[in-house]
Amino acid sequence: MHTTIKNKILLSVLLTILSLPVFSQKNNQDSLIKTLDDRCVVSLETSFGNIKIALYNETPKHRDNFLKLVKEGFYNGILFHRVIPEFMVQTGDPSSKSAVPGQLLGNVSLDYTIPAEIRFPQYYHKRGAVAAAQEDNSQDHASSSCQFYIVTGKTFGPRMLDAMLNKLTEKSGGTIVFNDKIKNDYQTIGGAPHLDGLYTVFGEVVDGMDIVDKIQNVEKDNNNRPINDIKIIKANVVKDLPITIYPNTKRNDEHNKTGMKNKVSTLKR
Repeated sequence: MHTTIKNKILLSVLLTILSLPVFSQKNNQDSLIKTLDDRCVVSLETSFGNIKIALYNETPKHRDNFLKLVKEGFYNGILFHRVIPEFMVQTGDPSSKSAVPGQLLGNVSLDYTIPAEIRFPQYYHKRGAVAAAQEDNSQDHASSSCQFYIVTGKTFGPRMLDAMLNKLTEKSGGTIVFNDKIKNDYQTIGGAPHLDGLYTVFGEVVDGMDIVDKIQNVEKDNNNRPINDIKIIKANVVKDLPITIYPNTKRNDEHNKTGMKNKVSTLKR
């Protein structure tokens, strides 16, 4: 009698233990789904395929500006004008819509900048990160109104990563410190750690990194512009949330009638 009861108890305990990994996995999946549910998502239909980007709520000015431009059709017809393997692909220059072959691109943005929303170490330049370009002599790391890049990056060994971190730590006065998760990401999936703390990361690719990889590896000229144009055919808001249109700050008075200005959007390799 007692043996039967003990066996039932042991069986019950065993079944509980076996169910824990499944329960834990389900919780993790539910958490991921909830996180994506809380994000606005944009799809870029490109010449090579679709890239889906989730936007961070913690960078609201960048998120809302990006959504506004997408809804206005701003990115439709714009080229990927700068691609560098194991680093990033860049787009968003409005003048690229009418660019002739070989034309130098990357010098034009809209006539305002966006205040920096650098959220390091929460968001950093891991592979797939989406971040805003900056203009030459940008003050306070203010972002370009429309040019952005997607990080492809490369992986780093511990020694190389530590050496890079030491430079960043020294340059930032000790504010840039890589935690274990960041170190692990840069050593396994890769990225561009030397940009951390300098540029605003406002989203990440959630689908279509294979398309980004294809774009980064195309033949290009001496200015890293693809020889054969790669276009954002159409940008769409896949998932929307209520947004706030922030007033344009730090406007540049020297702009033309199209609302564009000639400024070089820089990105250090």
